[in-house]
Amino acid sequence: MAADQDPPSRDATLPSGYRLRREAPTLEEYVRMRTVAGLSPITAAQAAGPLETSWAWCTVRDGDGCLAAMGRVLGDGGWYFHIADVATDPAHQRRGLGRAVMEDLISRIDDEAPPKPYITLLGDPPGRSLYRSLGFVDSEPSLGMRLPR
Repeated sequence: MAADQDPPSRDATLPSGYRLRREAPTLEEYVRMRTVAGLSPITAAQAAGPLETSWAWCTVRDGDGCLAAMGRVLGDGGWYFHIADVATDPAHQRRGLGRAVMEDLISRIDDEAPPKPYITLLGDPPGRSLYRSLGFVDSEPSLGMRLPR
């Protein structure tokens, strides 16, 4: 399936008028979505790399073609895959869009990666119940860490 084609079975799980796409948002949409959804703000320069180098993208657009939700996968294509930037515009929340994005990204990893991929994410409080409902567990004894800059 080409990167920008709709996965046919996924649109059926979305509310009427929404379309799931296997494509990246535009640079402007990506920067805006991170901000309105409560993720840390980034600059256009910071956004360029993820838009070009992510292993996979999933977006959901409303009936007017506006970005309603998004998510992406970073990975080596072999065994390690990290789901990031899962976000839904507040005007479109509580409609199952985030779940649809997550299910599509996980399905793509399962379909395209070798058996037993290692799938990670950093779960912010608003998304933890969704991630747990999809089978994610705490990574103990490992602990997510970052290097502040």
